Amino acid sequence: MKVTKGGTVSKLLAGVEIPEMFHARQTFPRQSIAPEDIPGIVEEQIAQPQFSEKIKPGMNIAITAGSRGIRNVDIITKAVVDAVKRRGANPFIVPAMGSHGGATAEGQKEMLAGFGITEEAMGCPIKSSMEVVELGYSSLGKRVVLDKNAYESDGIIVSCRLKPHNAFRGTHESGPCKMMTVGLGKQVGAQTVHSDGMGKIGQNIPTMAAVVLEKAPILFAIPCIENAYDETAMIEAILPENILEREAELLEVAKANMPSLIVGEGDVLVVDEIGKNYSGTGVDPNITGTFSTDFAHGGIQVQRTAFLNLSEISHGNALGVGLASAITSKIFDVMDIEAMYPNCLTSTVLKSACIPCVVATDKEAIQLCIRTCNGIEGKPVRMVRIANSLHIGQIMLSAAYYEDVKAGKYPGVEALDEPAPLEFDADDNVVTPVVM
Repeated sequence: MKVTKGGTVSKLLAGVEIPEMFHARQTFPRQSIAPEDIPGIVEEQIAQPQFSEKIKPGMNIAITAGSRGIRNVDIITKAVVDAVKRRGANPFIVPAMGSHGGATAEGQKEMLAGFGITEEAMGCPIKSSMEVVELGYSSLGKRVVLDKNAYESDGIIVSCRLKPHNAFRGTHESGPCKMMTVGLGKQVGAQTVHSDGMGKIGQNIPTMAAVVLEKAPILFAIPCIENAYDETAMIEAILPENILEREAELLEVAKANMPSLIVGEGDVLVVDEIGKNYSGTGVDPNITGTFSTDFAHGGIQVQRTAFLNLSEISHGNALGVGLASAITSKIFDVMDIEAMYPNCLTSTVLKSACIPCVVATDKEAIQLCIRTCNGIEGKPVRMVRIANSLHIGQIMLSAAYYEDVKAGKYPGVEALDEPAPLEFDADDNVVTPVVM
C-alpha cells in the first residue's frame, strides 16, 4: 500500500483547522537519584549482609536485563555486575524479555545493545538463548519454565523496573515476578502466562512466580522505581522469600510516582513519537488512555489519538499502532511485522498490532483526528500534544485550555507562552518542538 499526499484524503482534510497551541509545564513530586549516585546505592543495597553473603567467590551468577527503555538501565546493570565481581563471583547477563526482540536470541541481544548493554560496556558475557527448562506447575495448573542459562547458573539476580502494567491490574504487575515468569520464561513462558488472557494474568504471574522462587536459584531481586519525570527514584534489594509481599507494597509506591496529563480530558491527543523504549505498547496507556484490553483503565480521556513517528531504537517494532486513530506513513513504511507479531501471538492481544488510518503527513494525521471527532462543531478543539509518553514534564495544549490554565483550574500546570499556530515544514511535518 502506498500512501501519498495530494489524493482524495488530502483534499477532504485540507480545510480542517488546527488550533493554536501553547507550551505548558506540568509539575510532579521529584524524588530522584542522580545517575552518578546509582552505583553507590546499588552497592549499598547489595552490601547488606543478607544479600552479600549469597554471593560467594567462584559462583556463576546470572543478572537479568529486560526489553524496556528504563532510565539508567545500563548504569544499574553495570553496577550490579560490578558488585558481583567485587565479591569474587563471575557475572553474566541474561536477556529476560519473553518474546520480544522477534523471539530470537540474536534479536534480544540486539535489543540490549540498543540500551547500551553490551559485553564490552558491561565487562561480562551476555548469554542469549530461547532455550528453557521446565520447573513444574503452578497452583493454577500453569506450566512454569525458565531460561536454561539462568537456571544452570549458581544464582540469579533479578534486576528490573517495577511499575503499573499497561494492560491489566493486579497485586503484581510489572516487576520482579513478571521478570521471573514472562521475562525469564522466554517465548514459551510468556505465552503460558498470557494464555488465559489479560483477565487472568494478574493471577498467573504471582502463582507462577512462586514456583520459580521455589525451584530456581534466585538470590534476590533489585528493582528500581521511576518518578514522574522518567528518572530513577528508588532502588531496593529484596530477598526471595520477601519478593511476593514486598513487590505488592512497592507497586503502590510506583503508582504514587506515576505522572499524568493533568487536564484529564480533551478531544485529540497527539504523540510525536512511539516505541518500545517508551512502553511495550509504544505508548504507556496509563498516560494516554489507549489501552489494548478491557482489564485496565486510566489516562487522559480523548476521542482521537494521532501517532506521528516511531523511535529508531524500536527497529521497526511498531506494536501499539492499533491504539491510535491515525498514524503517518513515516511509521507505516518502517513497520516490521516479524518484530511485531511474535509479541501478539505470545500475549494473545491483537489490538496493538492492528493498522489504523494511515495518512501521508503529521498535519493530515492531526487533521483526520480533529475532523472525525463528534460533538465539537462550533467549539474550540481541546488538543494535547506530547513528545512521548515517558516525558510529559513539558507538553503543548490548544488555546481552548489557555484561560483555564492561567486561572489555576489545573493545579500543577503552568503556561510557558501564549497560543500560536503550529509550524510545519514543506512536507507538512510538524517542526514546533514540544519542549522549549
